[in-house]
Amino acid sequence: MIESDRFTCEPWKVRETRLDLDRLGQSESIFALSNGHIGWRANLDEGEPHATPGTYLNAVFEEVPLPYAEAAYGYPEAGQTLVNVTDGKIIRLLVEDEPFDVRYGKLKSHERVLDLKSGLLTRTAEWESPAHSAVRVRSARLVSLRHRALAAVLYEVETIDAEAELVIQSELVANEPVPDASRQDPRAAEVIEIPLTAELSAATDRGAVLIHSTKRSRLRVATAMEHVVRGPRGTEVKCESDADHARFTVTSRVKPGQRLRLVKFVAYGWSSLRSVPALRSQVEGALAEAVEHGWNGLAAAQRRYLDSFWARSDVELEGDDEVQQGIRFAMFHVLQSAARAEQRAIPAKGLTGPGYDGHTFWDMETFVLPFLTYTAPDCVADALRWRHSILDLARDRARDLGLKGAAFPWRTIRGEECSGYWPASTAAFHINADVADAVLRYVSATGDSRFEQSHGAELLIETARLWASLGHHDRGGEFRIDGVTGPDEYSALADNNLYTNLMAQRNLNAAADAVKRNPDVARRLKVAASEIKAWRRAAAKVYVPYEPDLRIHKQASQFTDHEPWDFAHTRPDQYPLFLHFPYFDLYRKQVVKQADLVLAMHLRGDAFTADEKARNFAYYEAITVRDSSLSSCTQAVIAAEVGHLQLAHDYLAEAALMDLDDLERNVRDGVHMGSAAGAWIAAVQGLGGMRHHGGSLSFSPRLPQAIRKLSFRVTFLGRIIKVSVDHRRATYTLVRGRQLRFDHHGTPIRVSPGRAVARAIPPLAEPVEPKPPAGREPARRGAARPRQLRTTSAPPSRPLPSTERPPSRRPPSKRSRAQASARRRRGP
Repeated sequence: MIESDRFTCEPWKVRETRLDLDRLGQSESIFALSNGHIGWRANLDEGEPHATPGTYLNAVFEEVPLPYAEAAYGYPEAGQTLVNVTDGKIIRLLVEDEPFDVRYGKLKSHERVLDLKSGLLTRTAEWESPAHSAVRVRSARLVSLRHRALAAVLYEVETIDAEAELVIQSELVANEPVPDASRQDPRAAEVIEIPLTAELSAATDRGAVLIHSTKRSRLRVATAMEHVVRGPRGTEVKCESDADHARFTVTSRVKPGQRLRLVKFVAYGWSSLRSVPALRSQVEGALAEAVEHGWNGLAAAQRRYLDSFWARSDVELEGDDEVQQGIRFAMFHVLQSAARAEQRAIPAKGLTGPGYDGHTFWDMETFVLPFLTYTAPDCVADALRWRHSILDLARDRARDLGLKGAAFPWRTIRGEECSGYWPASTAAFHINADVADAVLRYVSATGDSRFEQSHGAELLIETARLWASLGHHDRGGEFRIDGVTGPDEYSALADNNLYTNLMAQRNLNAAADAVKRNPDVARRLKVAASEIKAWRRAAAKVYVPYEPDLRIHKQASQFTDHEPWDFAHTRPDQYPLFLHFPYFDLYRKQVVKQADLVLAMHLRGDAFTADEKARNFAYYEAITVRDSSLSSCTQAVIAAEVGHLQLAHDYLAEAALMDLDDLERNVRDGVHMGSAAGAWIAAVQGLGGMRHHGGSLSFSPRLPQAIRKLSFRVTFLGRIIKVSVDHRRATYTLVRGRQLRFDHHGTPIRVSPGRAVARAIPPLAEPVEPKPPAGREPARRGAARPRQLRTTSAPPSRPLPSTERPPSRRPPSKRSRAQASARRRRGP
């Protein structure tokens, strides 16, 4: 059975019509709720059974050791891992003294629905206890996108056949046991058994407050709950608490036709500086606001927030209903990851799971922020302010490495480098150009000159200083950047990675331009005229590796001289390669984990001709294995640009369905935010052909045969532009704002308010499609697809045997432990 068959295919909802205990981890991530500050995994209301219990606060972490077999200068001294904080989701139910537990009694029906318009996760279950008492349980939960500190649960129970004594226990639980999956998968998180130390426990008539702190990172976390109860006459309540646990208990005798209703409000706050009384006042104040608004008020505010988002950002696609659902699901999750992050980072898994220890990588700037720049630009400014807040740490890191400027960490929570595997982390200097690129994109797309003056210019200058000190001019005068690792993690410590060189070139020129616009910033940072001249010269002379015999660009110097990987003798079960082959072997062969040079053609498309893009894509498509979830969206974009529209459709689907179909078999650790943002990128910048180079915007849309129509909206310089495309024409409408000029397939057009402009799609002779490595082809989309998801009218099916079983509990060998210790420091 195909994993995605668990979910019905609907345009605005993700519906699970049966409970599969073998795959709880996937649904816990898929149905997770967040606002960028609070993250609630979709654990069942009653808390058990679970795969991974998860309640997260952005940037609440604990320090963990980074052991090395041999220490060396410049190695990071400690790691950081996301902490599972106090769980406020738990609501247990007892029916005539029998606990509601789906593993016992008879679960007659079970359905959960994530509504992408309302932002609510709802659950309906009918259950018969071992003693044959039957109840219907309905719940709805939200993590508020409007109120940063708040989450809430609506919980209702009714008896079905006979009167019954019901007990509801609403709880706060700290230091929940968390399973350790890191031995089976190096991408899984570090597990700390008891991360929190109790500082305060207090109960009131209808709620409680727990305050804890982490031991080494010294962060203080406050969690509080308050309740509103409605039930039959005689319903009683009480509340009690101790160090790691608080419980609000409701008892009631309920007849058929009656309901026992509980609304639970939960508030979170944390600080490295504030006192216990101050944090208590903060969360109790948030609860007072929640009670004032009530459940209906919070739910209405959630709906209004999402209505506004979808009105300016929705992507509509006709011809592939699964991809349509997948794109909206992906956009919803990326929005959740950033909406109220407010000068915190956006982790690779958002706050949906513990994967990658909750770290932030280059994914944020290169995949997530482009989506948000054109849909929710305020979130981008906040994320880049976080980068600016860790600038001093980045300067310190550069000095440790003997460099000038700032060297941002490959993976981090608070700002320090947390990767112990330096060839794929410290050497991946391109992250600094990625930060600069995100600054450039945001300022150009919004015109936010105040941000550039307060934060952006300094980021551009300090990253340019890094490149000037990292690279050098060779005997011929060309500017080389040697010994670095590009986006492709199967090639490390290469000279002149083309992506790195071209992104550094843009960074250097952008910094020189920013100095002219912001002389006060330049004076404060003591930028000399000679420094600017050096940046310009380096940018003008940057080395671009090219192979004239093959008429293609090299991913890096000597890359095309390497031995090709033996794809013919690589078994399907040996992917991803990094779990089955030593990096030494991968590094010296022509095999690409994820789009690297192809990503350069996307982000620096202005540096290549159309013919060069076509030849480069064909060559690198044949050696790219997509062992990273970050690859398919970029391949979709360039496939569409060079005319391989069916292939673009296939890769779009892979990005959009990455988590719903659990294509990487690790969504249990959290949603892949980079790939989720990539679904939008593949649709809008791939099929929609949107490009933003310098200050200009352009569209070159084309659709594959199976997709009849594509419509999307983007925000640019305060305007909202709607683009509608079919196979014959594109129609541009200015939804909001004043007149705007841009290009359609290279021809300038002007769009004014209230007047749509339609242009024909130029004809295309589709070229011969290049072939990916055998066994690594994306699933083909279109009429001949072998599968179709259930529709909403299909009846719930009985659970079938799972194709994804829990990993063996057999202790790993010494060799596997050593490999995992090194590999788990890798990026996504």
